[in-house]
Amino acid sequence: AENRLAVAERTLKDFLKRFRSYVAAIRMLAEVATRIGRYGDAELLLERCLELAPSFTAARHNYAVVLYRLGKAAETVVEIDRLLAAEPGDANYRNLKAGALGQVGDYDQAIALYEGLLKEYPAQPKAWMSYGHTLKTKGRQADSIAAYRRSIALAPGFGEPYWSLANLKTFRFSAEDVAAMRAELERPGLDDEDRLHFHFALGKALEDAADYAESFRHYALGNAIRRGQVDYDGDEMTDQMRRSRALFTPAFFAERRGWGCQAADPIFIVGLPRAGSTLIEQILSSHSQVEGTMELPEVSAMARALGARKRKDDTSLYPEVLGGLDAARLREVGEDYLARTRVQRKTARPFFIDKMPHNFLHIGMIRMMLPNAKIIDARRHPLGSAVSVFKQNFARGQAFSYDLTDIGTYYRDYVGLMAHFDAVQAGRIHRVIYETLVDDTEAEVSR
Repeated sequence: AENRLAVAERTLKDFLKRFRSYVAAIRMLAEVATRIGRYGDAELLLERCLELAPSFTAARHNYAVVLYRLGKAAETVVEIDRLLAAEPGDANYRNLKAGALGQVGDYDQAIALYEGLLKEYPAQPKAWMSYGHTLKTKGRQADSIAAYRRSIALAPGFGEPYWSLANLKTFRFSAEDVAAMRAELERPGLDDEDRLHFHFALGKALEDAADYAESFRHYALGNAIRRGQVDYDGDEMTDQMRRSRALFTPAFFAERRGWGCQAADPIFIVGLPRAGSTLIEQILSSHSQVEGTMELPEVSAMARALGARKRKDDTSLYPEVLGGLDAARLREVGEDYLARTRVQRKTARPFFIDKMPHNFLHIGMIRMMLPNAKIIDARRHPLGSAVSVFKQNFARGQAFSYDLTDIGTYYRDYVGLMAHFDAVQAGRIHRVIYETLVDDTEAEVSR
């Protein structure tokens, strides 16, 4: 399939060299880029396509899907609403809008959309699962379990709703559930995506049953499948963090003192996943001046955009590109971040939380564009951290987490980068040790 996609991409590019405004071919090239995960390229192609043909409905739907996969949920809703104005009953449009509304925190409207869809089309296992995700986020756990169960009843070989039940953490599988999952794993023709979800779910079920060796075996099998699906280069990540340490020196920050947007609204919670960031967010958002949001993709999306150009050897210019931004541009970048995240803010509270663990990679950019923002490093013991991320099947964005060596290297590099910022920006990062927070909660909350 990859070879066919490469041939299709080459053929379409050759065609478009001769017929630059042929919108059907531009859309097809964008679809190829989407299939191989180059969503940024697909976004640019579809913007060009819609610029040439604003009424090209299929391209606008492609564009909305790409925006959604890039985490640009508010923009997705805008595009889907344009499509729904012409075809208000279209199930695909309504389903995508429900997912995007969930991403911007409008859970009630998302739930209403899913309920309308499932009333009309009750035999849709993926829609029941998505409905379950939204109910879970809303805190309706019993209803989310029922939705996941309905998805399983409709498609017993669909692995993801089993993993969704496991991912509720407090849910316990029955012996019948375990037997059903084992049977599915023995079934010929089970695809890798379902197989890995069954492995992760069985890992959780057997861990709860204290069968640790067999539990770990299933976690390892699920991780091995996922690792083969992701494009992750640990050496490249190590190099990015090394280049960050080289760029962000005391002199670098001294030369830019007073630059950037001076707003103090954001509180960034960074670190590794499963290190207590959600607990910290829940504690902070109980304060009358602090609003909790969700995992926001804006910082990494903005970093990607700034580093989109490549060197001659095809390596990224990020983070070095940040050194070329002047005071006015840095202020614009900070203001752009605040504008992008405003859709997530539902109250008038002056501060809000941006909890995205891997934003530790972008602390230099955060300090440049929003020098008055607070940064909290949520840190957990390396063994607890590594085992916890190895057991978690992340939906996206944690490509380091499917191999124990990758995890160890990533943790080592993360600690090294944070130590660097502690040295060059002393006192600017507040560190919370997960184990200390659990053992002495009152003192840590007060701190």
